[in-house]
Amino acid sequence: MFRALLLAALFLLGSCGAAPREAKPALWAVRDGDTTVYLFGTVHLLRPDLRWFDGPVRTAFERSDTLVLELVMPPEAETQALLDKLGRTPGDPTVAALPAPEHAKLEGALRQAGLSPQSLDRDEPWLAALTLSLLPLQKLGYDDASGVEQVLQAAASKAGKQVTELETAEEQFGYFDHLSAAAQTRLLGDTLDGLPETGANIDAAVAAWSKGDADALARMLNADLAANPELRDTLLLRRNQRWAAWIRGRMQRPGTVFVAVGAGHLAGSDSVLAMLAKAGLKVERLQ
Repeated sequence: MFRALLLAALFLLGSCGAAPREAKPALWAVRDGDTTVYLFGTVHLLRPDLRWFDGPVRTAFERSDTLVLELVMPPEAETQALLDKLGRTPGDPTVAALPAPEHAKLEGALRQAGLSPQSLDRDEPWLAALTLSLLPLQKLGYDDASGVEQVLQAAASKAGKQVTELETAEEQFGYFDHLSAAAQTRLLGDTLDGLPETGANIDAAVAAWSKGDADALARMLNADLAANPELRDTLLLRRNQRWAAWIRGRMQRPGTVFVAVGAGHLAGSDSVLAMLAKAGLKVERLQ
């Protein structure tokens, strides 16, 4: 389930290989007479030695008038204020209220990360789970500045392209905040149990992404999320439905758009791509 957190919350991370490498991630397009929507699966954190922004991906980006991201992250201070508001709401259950065995496991993980055993006690379980999932990645050298969204947004700004978002940061964090207490507690427990597997899971995910292997990504995502239907429904299905509807609406207006969302949303039978195909749109694989 820890891999599910990485795939579902971050929708594919990076790899820990040391040497520079070339990646050819998947790219799709939906077209009609005067509209093209490119669809590209993103990796939110990456090491800087993985090269991916070339070939058909760069060509599609350069042809586009607008970059559409899941969200445009607000400044750090605003993001922190949102996390305080949603993840540390007075009166909501926090990890300090966990049963003693679970809290002891959390304390052990924090000590291992070099943090105070009580450093997350004010956090609601979903926020603690997200924090814990990121700690090993930072030690392995992952950096959101090298992630796909940051690279694309910088390139769009340099080229004078319009940048828009499908969700706000408050909406995205709110998906976790609105999970039931049971789902949040399970998410935290499974995250703790899976911490030792972090490196291997990320290697498998980034290898599939780098090869454009959407089927492998779908297998990883579906196998893990099947055990947590509430998380799957909240983070995957409902959002895919909304985004597919947005793309259908965008096809009614002329122009060329580059849509970049977490790679997990473009994999499997319930993906945005599958929903577009069911609605009668032709989805063409470009890379």
